[in-house]
Amino acid sequence: MAPLEHYLIVSALLFTIGVMGVIVRRNVIVVVMSIEIMLNAANLAFISFGRFLDSMDGQLIVFFVMAVAAAEAAVGLAIVILIYRNRESTDVDEMNLLKL
Repeated sequence: MAPLEHYLIVSALLFTIGVMGVIVRRNVIVVVMSIEIMLNAANLAFISFGRFLDSMDGQLIVFFVMAVAAAEAAVGLAIVILIYRNRESTDVDEMNLLKL
């Protein structure tokens, strides 16, 4: 069994990749996928700490995070489809619907 630090390093790397995807990329679908990567990194950390502490709490938290992530992905992609139908673009810089 690998030590806790290895799992946390992988989790931190995944979270960093997700943050960089949100900051650098301009496509809304890629931004949503990057947010999902960040949620999976947090899930890995929860599972790692749960295993390290011999507790089922980490798995329970991950179950709820996955439910919220599924709802976020469904609602987010529905919004992206509606914006694409109106604007014919998924570029983040061109989405100024709420600006006056």
